[in-house]
Amino acid sequence: MASERGPKLALAAGVLVLMAMSAAVTALLYAEPDSPRLLALCGIGAAAAMALMWHGCSKLEVRQPRREAPASAFLPVSRATSAADDDDDDDDDEGVDGWRGLHPAALVMEARLEHAPIALFRIVHLSGAGEVTPLNANARRLLAPGRASAPQQLCEVLAAQPADQRNLISFDTERGLERAMLAVSALTVQGEGQRIAALLPVESELEAEALNAWRQLVHILTHEIMNSLTPVASLSRTARELVEEMQAPQLEPTQAAELADDLRTSLDAIARRAASLADFVGSYRSLSTVPEARPERVRLSALFARLAALLAADWQARGGSAEFSVEPASLEVLVDPGQLEQALINLLKNAAEATAAQTRPTVAVSARLSRGGRLRIEVADNGPGVPDELAAHIFTPFFSTKKQGRGIGLAMVRHLVHGNGGTVRYARTVSSGARFIVTF
Repeated sequence: MASERGPKLALAAGVLVLMAMSAAVTALLYAEPDSPRLLALCGIGAAAAMALMWHGCSKLEVRQPRREAPASAFLPVSRATSAADDDDDDDDDEGVDGWRGLHPAALVMEARLEHAPIALFRIVHLSGAGEVTPLNANARRLLAPGRASAPQQLCEVLAAQPADQRNLISFDTERGLERAMLAVSALTVQGEGQRIAALLPVESELEAEALNAWRQLVHILTHEIMNSLTPVASLSRTARELVEEMQAPQLEPTQAAELADDLRTSLDAIARRAASLADFVGSYRSLSTVPEARPERVRLSALFARLAALLAADWQARGGSAEFSVEPASLEVLVDPGQLEQALINLLKNAAEATAAQTRPTVAVSARLSRGGRLRIEVADNGPGVPDELAAHIFTPFFSTKKQGRGIGLAMVRHLVHGNGGTVRYARTVSSGARFIVTF
């Protein structure tokens, strides 16, 4: 700045001299309009002023306009850092030049987005149609030949996805049908509305989880069925032997009566085990044939009042209490009322069994809005809680920690809640007791 002060002063002085001479010449021309000496003097002064101004202008530095980084929610991808780029070297050089001169933090952010473990897309709606642009390497790989069988169809699915929602979508690839979790966020950049779509393939994880669930289910089914079939097979052999002994010709009447009693006992045990197995199969059928949900607006205060009238007296008879609260009282939810009521009844029955040993058993059912406007229903009791090593299995069908338990209650709760678009989970408590959270 100090080096430019001298030229600026020279330029200003030249301008002032020129203005002063212009005023003086105007005044003298009125006094002596035909004086040649005056005209020569004016020309010399004007030349001196112009020289002074030229000197000042020549010393001034010409500043180049500063290049600003593009304002965008996601920085443009540097093609030089893309691991999936198959273009020529000229394109790579162009990508590097595009980022030359940017702040190092911008380069770090660009690199992180480029190699993020999810596929990122920018969606801009033009003339009613959505234009989908890949933003990082995973997105370009997904649309490249050899991955998605119909890239244009996948882009249409991304463009049609509403903002601020998460959905599980399916699309065809060269390796078969693949599922992915899709989340879309809306934003405005420089007055232009656009959306950012994040696509996370989860096919391998879902397959592994489904296989694990099937293994647990088969293990439990095999255990329950064998518990019934093993004694039935043994008692059947015993009954056959008793019948053969009763047919002996030298059998005395007293011995025949004793054998008849033993046979009746064996047949009665076989009948009981067969009934138990039929009951178990019926439970499995009830879990697999839940009718489709018919959602309607349900006022939770009225639903909780019905539950209190149905179950609160049993808790009071045991010397305990069942409390129900809704905040605010006008809270409503769009679900199948019968299925939500059945799910909460199963949770309350589970709490009653868990607190059987408590002198003052208590259960609290509350409903309120959580962050993000989602409905949160909690069922908490003061029982012993679920051991940490078993918490991951309590929603598995036919898994039970009780000697006489069937393992249907919590599995049915999850089935009913998921069928109405919600989730249910077990939450660890700071003190004793169990806490189940249902979210819609």
